[in-house]
Amino acid sequence: MKKLLIVALFFIGTIHVAIGQKLVDKVQFFSDTTLVKSTLKVDVRKLMANKDLEGKLFPATFSCKMGDSLDVNDKISIQVRGHFRRSYCYLPPLKLIYKNNPSCAFYNFKDLKLVSACMPARVDDQYLLKEYLVYKIYNLLTDKSFRVRLLSMSYVDSAGRRATITEHAFLVEDVKDLAKRNSCKDMKDEKVPARSTDRNQMMLASIFEYMIGNTDWSVPGNHNIRLIKPKGDSTAVPYIVPYDFDFSGLVNTGYGAPDERLGLETVKDRLYRGLPITKDELAPVLDNFNQKKTAIYATINNFNLLTATSKKEMLSYLDGFYLTINNPKEAQKAFAAQ
Repeated sequence: MKKLLIVALFFIGTIHVAIGQKLVDKVQFFSDTTLVKSTLKVDVRKLMANKDLEGKLFPATFSCKMGDSLDVNDKISIQVRGHFRRSYCYLPPLKLIYKNNPSCAFYNFKDLKLVSACMPARVDDQYLLKEYLVYKIYNLLTDKSFRVRLLSMSYVDSAGRRATITEHAFLVEDVKDLAKRNSCKDMKDEKVPARSTDRNQMMLASIFEYMIGNTDWSVPGNHNIRLIKPKGDSTAVPYIVPYDFDFSGLVNTGYGAPDERLGLETVKDRLYRGLPITKDELAPVLDNFNQKKTAIYATINNFNLLTATSKKEMLSYLDGFYLTINNPKEAQKAFAAQ
């Protein structure tokens, strides 16, 4: 019986290879920085009319060209996700689901979050590109961060009722893959107090959120953060991994607004929401930000899809952060160092 099973598996694998299927490599896909020209074809009217139905799947086709060797034309399902953007934006955030079709070139990704521009306008495209860069900046500070891949996405109405829209979007690495490359496991929807997470990572993430002017996150509320925990160590505490930065001051979207309870006038007003940090703890964390300053600024300056105005706004906002952290009194005041 065991021998028959092995033969059967080999036969199935042979068929899989015989049909010429080539899977996209997960690590390489998110390591590559080239723009992926892609198309998402779906019945737009049905999608928009039913976007409030939790869990509803819509048939779609995701197409793109990966280098010179692979033309992707995957029959997939898509699912509406998100909260604010789901109800407010013209095109809601989506999840692309490949796992239901083994013939997909992206089958081993299972599913991926797609972040799209809120409205089909140039300014919204710039907001999208800014948020993409925020992810890239955090990648410079820590490997415990979500990787992203930029797309030039054409949204085609399969029913032919609406004009095609082409704008930028990006795909976000799955949390399980992020955890795996950090020798960790995803803690899914578990909730823990901020003080029960890895303190060094908590300080880094909290100061990063302060740097970009983002207050739209919470560890105990499990809001816009994911938790990953080292494998094989029952005593280890989890690391926090932030995501979703469209309400940050560095992106400064037209729809972004701080929570009224925080007493802030705009998203550009910074507020530190992490744990109090001692002077001895603070110094090495801020050193990391200072050491990466040149690379962070270069990430913005060298990104040709941003307008000169967008670059100037982002760099000016970061200048304020670096003035604060390099003034001992201001840094001590901002982060409650003692």
